Amino acid sequence: MSKSMKRVSRALADAGIEVEIVELGTARTAQEAAEGVGCHLDQIAKSIIFAGETSGEALLFLTAGGNMVDQAKASALAGEPLCKADAALIRAQTGFAIGGVAPLGHLNPIRAWTDPKLLTFERIWAAAGTPHHVFALNPVDLLRISGSQQADFVQYSRLM
Repeated sequence: MSKSMKRVSRALADAGIEVEIVELGTARTAQEAAEGVGCHLDQIAKSIIFAGETSGEALLFLTAGGNMVDQAKASALAGEPLCKADAALIRAQTGFAIGGVAPLGHLNPIRAWTDPKLLTFERIWAAAGTPHHVFALNPVDLLRISGSQQADFVQYSRLM
């Protein structure tokens, strides 16, 4: 078991949540993860990381697999303009590589927000610290263990 996956497993256990970490061929994208576990795309909790342009901190937005983050809404929540976070910042803040960022078990505290769409499901799936591993949990538990706040930060299609 990788160091990253051990951190996720330990953080889940410390939170009193027993889960099975599932190995997939690859789960670098929400679509790959959904196909791998046989769930709806929106049951995948994507960990989207932005960098605060003022603070330089990484900020986490947990969104349903089919949704995209609206950068203007996310910036308003963060209280500062946001830009794309690079791999070095993501690794330094979370300890995870892009494609395997878990919603918990980060090396350093991170401010986080959760897409309300995730709370419409009884069970969701998230990265377990590697691009090849995921775990399922109740979305209410995700809010609790990630320290995130439920907020509207997604981009809506004009077709909706």
